[in-house]
Amino acid sequence: MNRTRDIMTPNAQCIGVNDSLSIAAEKMRELDVGALPICGEDGRLKGILTDRDIVVKAIATGLDPETTNAGRLADGVPVMATADEDIERVLALMREHRIRRVPVLEGHRLVGIISQADIARHLAPSTTGETVGVISR
Repeated sequence: MNRTRDIMTPNAQCIGVNDSLSIAAEKMRELDVGALPICGEDGRLKGILTDRDIVVKAIATGLDPETTNAGRLADGVPVMATADEDIERVLALMREHRIRRVPVLEGHRLVGIISQADIARHLAPSTTGETVGVISR
């Protein structure tokens, strides 16, 4: 049985709920990632911010990335996994919610993130193909 911690990218970094979208975009560029978990002042996960969210939900609708905070784009309850969870359950969550990334928690602390790339690097090509196919529809 593969556990989430076995294939996740560890040490995922958060963007603060009150940090501006400009700061988030700079951090994404520095880390060479397309998404950042949004963490509250209490350190708890509030959502995920993607580069697409910044462009489509903010800039394209006239929001100022210098003054709009990341928390404004944190919609609903984030889908997440625990570090010791069976990876098959995480894949099912990704398919069900059609999401490309799942934050991984230990207790209430962010310890990593599972992405499509992690799946491709660590799991069978058939599993990768099936998951990516469902997510991308």
